[in-house]
Amino acid sequence: MIKKHGLSANKALGQNFLFDMQLLDRIAAVPGDLEGQKVFEVGPGPGGLTRALLQAGAQVTAVERDGRCLPALAELGEYFPERLTVIDDDALKIDLSSLFDTPFHILSNLPYNVGSALLIKWLSEPQWPPQWQSLTLMFQREVADRIVAREGTEAYGRLSILAQWRCDARLAMTVHRSAFTPPPKVMSAIVHLVPKAQPEGVDPKALADLTQAAFGQRRKMLRQSLKGMAGALDALGSLAIDSSRRPETVSVDEFVAIARLLSSSS
Repeated sequence: MIKKHGLSANKALGQNFLFDMQLLDRIAAVPGDLEGQKVFEVGPGPGGLTRALLQAGAQVTAVERDGRCLPALAELGEYFPERLTVIDDDALKIDLSSLFDTPFHILSNLPYNVGSALLIKWLSEPQWPPQWQSLTLMFQREVADRIVAREGTEAYGRLSILAQWRCDARLAMTVHRSAFTPPPKVMSAIVHLVPKAQPEGVDPKALADLTQAAFGQRRKMLRQSLKGMAGALDALGSLAIDSSRRPETVSVDEFVAIARLLSSSS
């Protein structure tokens, strides 16, 4: 397909193509049976994962901003009539509620340069539970480890908390760099996230601001990193959380508790 259409991975777009169909079928199977399910995919490129999703029975809406790939995707769509919709746009600008009126899954080999930004966008939706039923996403292994990390580990940080406070997050599988064309310099991994009930009384913005302040200076004690945030140090005292602790030692539940007090005082 890439030879026929003269395609090559665009480094500026964070592209790395994946063609191992056995591996792609395994990725498509992570969220469960997709027969008749709606799926949103970002950056399909020449359509390796797209093909696996279609073969699994999904109805796929894909967003691709690289115009070179559109003819290849159009050809793929001919093999699966009325099952593939391709949108030429920037995924960061798309309102998913305008594309779907029923629940859907998000599966994607995300472009490395926008992967974290897209994840935070999807995790920060004001409506919860969201319209999406699951996220099955490929990241650089380092980013994937941060998403599922527990407190007290080097990888634990803001992304861990934003992912885990209202989702169950797990590392579904690792993907060796040799599986890609061209091979990236780093290993990759698939992360699977499923929405769970959001803790009551917590404003998502309060938690986002809190974690940004805490981990913006992650080597400093909480009393230093949070001193500029109104009410934060008082919240630590109310919860008997030692302000000399560093943010990587504070659990997701503790950050949620702090954010709840900040939400009630704002």
